[in-house]
Amino acid sequence: MAALAAGTIFGYGLALSGMLDPVRVQGFLDVSGAWDPSLAFVLGGAVAVATGGTAWMGQMSRPFLAETFHLPISSRIDAPLVLGSAIFGLGWGLGGFCPGPAVASLSLGLAPVLFVALMLAGMVAHDRCFVRRAS
Repeated sequence: MAALAAGTIFGYGLALSGMLDPVRVQGFLDVSGAWDPSLAFVLGGAVAVATGGTAWMGQMSRPFLAETFHLPISSRIDAPLVLGSAIFGLGWGLGGFCPGPAVASLSLGLAPVLFVALMLAGMVAHDRCFVRRAS
């Protein structure tokens, strides 16, 4: 229920900010044309909220709904991280969607169905090809 509530609030925030429109995202990435800075303000708000949450987490002995915090154990920058980031960035720039807004757009009937289907296929392919090798 907590994940559903958080996802609903996140989706509502995306809709309220206009970030479900891929043209706005692509406008932010078009720095030499008709640049749209609205995504910078949305990202700035997200960083402010995350900074406050991280500070609050540091004062807690454990999370409210789990036994322990699940924090990344590695801070290494390696080839899979760089390659995955590049693929994510290309998909985001070309499609105008990243995973959250793409799924939220489906709920409004804005229909990036092909994008979401290919995104899910990429996730499954990653899990089948790379996760098993790592474990």
